[in-house]
Amino acid sequence: MIRGKSTTRLVFVLATSAMLAACGGNGRPTTGGIFNQQEVPLENFTAEQIFGRGEFELERGEEAEAAFYFSEIERLYPYSDWARRALIMQAFSHHRDKDYPNSRSAAQRFIDFYPDDDDAAYAQYLLALSYYDQIDEVGRDQGLTFQALQSLREVIERYPDSEYAKSAILKFDLAFDHLAGKEMEIGRYYLRRGHYTAAINRFRVVVEDFQTTSHTPEALHRLVEGYLSLGLTDEAQTAGAILGYNYQSTEWYQDSFKLLTGKGLEPRARGDGWLRQIYRQMI
Repeated sequence: MIRGKSTTRLVFVLATSAMLAACGGNGRPTTGGIFNQQEVPLENFTAEQIFGRGEFELERGEEAEAAFYFSEIERLYPYSDWARRALIMQAFSHHRDKDYPNSRSAAQRFIDFYPDDDDAAYAQYLLALSYYDQIDEVGRDQGLTFQALQSLREVIERYPDSEYAKSAILKFDLAFDHLAGKEMEIGRYYLRRGHYTAAINRFRVVVEDFQTTSHTPEALHRLVEGYLSLGLTDEAQTAGAILGYNYQSTEWYQDSFKLLTGKGLEPRARGDGWLRQIYRQMI
């Protein structure tokens, strides 16, 4: 809910001919509202009229105001069809206002109260977006990214035929790629400072757990660099072999090939370490 907003808020309505034209025969406001210059307690309006005011506030870019009016329908007219419609609009309004915790809360209430409703898929999608849209803001803390992945998976698995499933799949892949990118960022940091074992551990995570992401070719190349720096030539050659088998046309393979051949080595599966196991799986 919007803090600092009284539940006895008054509706201020504009006395314009255009809005009067929107009035129904009974003199009540329709969508967008018909208003006189008096201050009328919100409780005096119908759920439909308050819903219309919420839509009006959304149209003029006042998302927080819109969320307030939609939340008041939930308070004043619980269990009504308008309350159901207002709840999903409340989640949407909060999301547009970048008030992600309140958007998530409203979306979760909708899922809890109306799990079989046609808009349940959209509520689940909004819930996932409340995490996903913050991914770029979290720095090294990946908690929200993991929550976004879990929530997007819910959309994909629970509502595979919905119009939101395709978008959820795309965002799931991007969030997954983001996690791999963070591992790469930390791995590069260690590699630049000569902490080769720590760097290798990060690149290994990418190769083992994030194989389908765009970061895998670079991770394999960095493994070649790291293992060569430690003098572990079998592992370096095997990483190069995997890189050549799957990503031979990339610049990363070309760089690894130069590194290996410059030391009289070649991309070739050798030894029996974890990379050899990866190589066997791929072959």
